[in-house]
Amino acid sequence: MNHIELPAQRQLEAYNAKDLQAFIVNFHDDIEMILLPSGTVRLSGKQAVADFYASQRFNKPELHAELLQRIVCGSKVIDHERIVGINDEPIIMVVIWEVEDGVIRRAYTFEKP
Repeated sequence: MNHIELPAQRQLEAYNAKDLQAFIVNFHDDIEMILLPSGTVRLSGKQAVADFYASQRFNKPELHAELLQRIVCGSKVIDHERIVGINDEPIIMVVIWEVEDGVIRRAYTFEKP
């Protein structure tokens, strides 16, 4: 595993463990989580990300993300995921993690409707 892929892998493992502290250290202080294709910034800043995941994700007992495929291209890690435990039906999504200085600076997400 290369240094670009490490923060993406560590955040995935922490997500599945519902370990907020291990999860949040993988993000830049000025992290932006952006919805595609609209380009809307859903979350901005490490504290906003921590608050969201604490109250909207890690409190869900069945939460689990399965990595279906990963591609590393330059400073980007592209993950195809299947997430259960949020809604009645699994969520299929693609996340592009933009890594800068060993942490995730931006995350672009595209969910299958």
